[in-house]
Amino acid sequence: MANNTEYEPTLTDDEDEVEELQEWDDWNAEEEEEESSDLDSELLCLFCDSRYTSCDELFDHCSSTHRFDFRAIRKELGLSFYSSFKLINYVRSQVAENRCWSCGLTCLSNKDLQNHLHETVNLKDIKPLWNSDEYLKPFLQDDSVLYSFGEDEEGEDDYSVAVDKDELMSDVRYFEEICIDHEIHVEKIATDSDTSCESGKRDVGSSSNGYSNTASSSGKVTANGVSSGEHVGSADRMTKVKNIRAYIPNHGSKGIKNINDDYFASYSSFGIHREMLSDKVRMDAYGQAILKNPSLLKSAIVMDVGCGTGVLSLFAAQAGASRVIAVEASEKMASVATRIAQDNGLLWKCPAGSTTQGSGVIEVVQGMVEELDKSKVIQPHSVDVLLSEWMGYCLLYEAMLSSVLFARDKWLKPGGAILPDTATIFVAGFGKGATSLPFWENVCGFNMSCVGKELFDGAAKVPIVDVVEDRGLVTSAAILQTFDLVTMKPDEVDFTASVELEPNCGGATSGSNDLKSETTWCYGVVLWFETGFTSRFCKEMPAVLSTSPYTPQTHWMQTILTFQEPIAVTSGKSCVDRSAAVGTEVCPAARIQLRISIARAASQHRNIDISLETAGIDPHGRKHSWPVQLFNLC
Repeated sequence: MANNTEYEPTLTDDEDEVEELQEWDDWNAEEEEEESSDLDSELLCLFCDSRYTSCDELFDHCSSTHRFDFRAIRKELGLSFYSSFKLINYVRSQVAENRCWSCGLTCLSNKDLQNHLHETVNLKDIKPLWNSDEYLKPFLQDDSVLYSFGEDEEGEDDYSVAVDKDELMSDVRYFEEICIDHEIHVEKIATDSDTSCESGKRDVGSSSNGYSNTASSSGKVTANGVSSGEHVGSADRMTKVKNIRAYIPNHGSKGIKNINDDYFASYSSFGIHREMLSDKVRMDAYGQAILKNPSLLKSAIVMDVGCGTGVLSLFAAQAGASRVIAVEASEKMASVATRIAQDNGLLWKCPAGSTTQGSGVIEVVQGMVEELDKSKVIQPHSVDVLLSEWMGYCLLYEAMLSSVLFARDKWLKPGGAILPDTATIFVAGFGKGATSLPFWENVCGFNMSCVGKELFDGAAKVPIVDVVEDRGLVTSAAILQTFDLVTMKPDEVDFTASVELEPNCGGATSGSNDLKSETTWCYGVVLWFETGFTSRFCKEMPAVLSTSPYTPQTHWMQTILTFQEPIAVTSGKSCVDRSAAVGTEVCPAARIQLRISIARAASQHRNIDISLETAGIDPHGRKHSWPVQLFNLC
């Protein structure tokens, strides 16, 4: 999960020296001064619109005008560089809400806030306010202050550190990936060309190690500690402890509208559509389900919920559908989908003023599917096939499944088909090899494990979306929850389920007759999902879309939940120290019990809250539980 770096020795060859001299000859000092001046002028005040050319001037202004003495605060609290980094982002976030950074009072306007700002009496009491790792993500994109404040004071005091900007930006990108914020994601993509979008993808090869006997997509899985010969979709293997009633946050209609507007706006960027269209696993599964099942699609009325570019609608038209209603809430993407359908001769009604006559079957409707009845384009319960690619990170992020279920209940005929018709969430434990810890233990021969430990501690507070290879897993895989989209109720989107994971240490002791098994460490759990286009509707050729670590990588990757501390596990009946706590090296756990809840977030209904309860059980049945962990995927 960490980015590997390569050590490059200094070149002393004569040709390299000549090349370097030529490069120096091409250097234009005046141009560099102008570029540097432009960059420096971007130092924006934390409280107002004033801009400065140096951090010294900026912080002098903040101290004299806004009673915020940044340098004195750093010195009094002994803030490290990263703590100072958090402080700046925290202050900016509070000012954006017209809230006092020190006492928390919310003002009616920024002008009122300026008048209210005051010196802080006890800084130590408020230090925890910005101690969260969420403030390692820049509040303002390309905030020059974040990368400049260390330069003006380098070497002055013990707490000052020299900062390598390239290394800092790498670390910032790492923490930006922890929280998937669509608004920031879109702003970034909007400034990138298609080329940079393509090159910006993670260069992580898919894994093909021999764990296929436990891979969910290729056969057996373990559900609640019981080996199952069934393929995915075996709901009877999963024990559902308790169903949480669906919680629809009461933000008020304006708040919900703003959240939805921001969400749909995030899909107005072509970069994110290129990423999805380039996902071979995604496109192959949907292509197979739609194009290889002629008895389902021929002459059918199809509804595509959240059509985006309209590629699934194009597939449906190609498969022989008599009518395709492509629903898209983003005004921009609805326009794009209309143009694409028209350019391919598949649009039913061409826009006013068009020189071509529509002869196709696709009709693009701009709006949310929940508001489709206002357009009167289709009668209730008249759709033969409901089609949607609704899945988000950890399956449920973005809360689009609720819209699909609404469309099912409102528009689908009795006995109509849904593609996909099943969805399953899986969980497994991962080991040290799936973390960045090994990288930091040996960097050019130096021990930097303290950095890895700090990253590990921070990861225990937030979910991470990244690629985990199958060789990084140290337990069996288990089915956490299965959804049947044909029969499930809308309030079943939120759930609580319990599973049991068993260590998978067989490879380490292969060929040994000794009962004692090598102890390994489980650092957390990884979640992934599969959606099924089953033979219930896809009678000619069923399909599966898997985001498993055992299958080729997708743009969904996997969702990682890190334990507060690693748990020692063993697959054998080795002697244990019964006086020691379960999960330690001298008393490893033989099983890990998990109780996981996933629900739509109260503060933002398109985010999801995840709670994780973990317990270890030793070979003799003794149990040790760890405090519950709460994660927000935002």
